[in-house]
Amino acid sequence: MIESSQPRKERKYRFTAPMHARQKFVHAHVSKELATKLGIKSRSISMRKGDTVKVFAGTQKGKTGKVSSINLKTGRVVVDGITRKNAKGKELPVAIYSSNLYLVDIDTSDKLRNSKIESLKNQKPVA
Repeated sequence: MIESSQPRKERKYRFTAPMHARQKFVHAHVSKELATKLGIKSRSISMRKGDTVKVFAGTQKGKTGKVSSINLKTGRVVVDGITRKNAKGKELPVAIYSSNLYLVDIDTSDKLRNSKIESLKNQKPVA
């Protein structure tokens, strides 16, 4: 992250950041139940396709579903089951900012991700 306290420089960094840096922007908070189940002390971890999330802010508040896609360009996440109707009555998926979601359950089929979660168990909690 950039080491500036000026909002315009922070915004410019976010808007012009390369894709590998944008991956850090789509982290989500971990629910307390999941954190105790996994034994992690970290406040947030990166989201992946297949994770189960819950919306805690916005018009879709309270809805839960699996992550179907993540758009790093816009920083938005598409969740299965969260749709809206357009003018013609067609159901369209709603893209939600990752900051309005929290992880309820994670997909642990990836060995690399499991090792990352193991490393988070030894980390100090963020105050």
